[in-house]
Amino acid sequence: MLIYAIRRLNLFIITLLILSMIGYNIVKLDPLSVFNQYEYWAGWAQYLREIMQGNLGIAANGQPVTESLSRVFPATLELCFFAFLVALLLGIPFGTLAGIRRGSSTDMVISSLTLVTFSMPIFWMAILMIMVFSLYLGWLPVSGRYNLLFEIPTITGFAFVDVLLSNHPQRSQALEDIIRHLIMPTLVLAVAPTTEIIKLLRDSVADVMSQNYIKAAATKGLSKSEIVMRHVLKNALPPIIPKFGIQISTMMTFAIITESVFNWPGIGTWLLDALSFQDYVAVQAGVLAVGSVVLIANIFSDLTGAAISPLARKEWYALK
Repeated sequence: MLIYAIRRLNLFIITLLILSMIGYNIVKLDPLSVFNQYEYWAGWAQYLREIMQGNLGIAANGQPVTESLSRVFPATLELCFFAFLVALLLGIPFGTLAGIRRGSSTDMVISSLTLVTFSMPIFWMAILMIMVFSLYLGWLPVSGRYNLLFEIPTITGFAFVDVLLSNHPQRSQALEDIIRHLIMPTLVLAVAPTTEIIKLLRDSVADVMSQNYIKAAATKGLSKSEIVMRHVLKNALPPIIPKFGIQISTMMTFAIITESVFNWPGIGTWLLDALSFQDYVAVQAGVLAVGSVVLIANIFSDLTGAAISPLARKEWYALK
């Protein structure tokens, strides 16, 4: 485990350096950038020193970029968290069911629905949901994170957590309003990871179901549910956990589209505004923030999947 963790950490550091070089080159696109007065490698070294000190520069609006990031990034992370939670709650049971009944009509229905939803453009799905649930039925708000009349104090930056921690006189109503604003963007953002989890788990479960120890468990008199909970999921989930990091990176990409459609005040909307005004300092900060989260998510999913996988542990022992 230690050898594997050290290797992943080394890869993480190298990738971070490459990411910082991308950010550095974006900053240098600004003709007024202070880094243009340095030689290339000397400027990159100075850029790294500034990052390590927490100085990401001043945006075009005159505000420190770190202040803007601390305001918009939690909104995106909150949206991605709930979207990934929905993806797990839907993807694991449907993927397991499709894998257990592979080749049946149930499997065909689930696989067909997965293919159809995966093929839909995310912006089209978002607009369709707005037309149906907001404009026609009037059930959900069209845009925003919550009704600004509630004046929720910023404690952590995560609105759902802030309203629970605050002593707001209308806390229950504010919490309900936050949930109503979360529903549509969360469901839209959850589509891609949900379909991918279903496909991955379907194949993994079907492979486990064909193993001899599953047949042996059935001959011992274990019920289907006991076999699934004790043996199938225990062996089918670990191989796909490292791929969860890829789904998180996909969500971070799709969050830009989702936030622009629903006017969600996250880093996606902020980056689009920065690009439209050619604010290269803000763009490089957004690239660094999103890239760092994606890298951390991939490392964490790799280590988690490896830690609970018996096969991976055997590979570690072979490397020692």
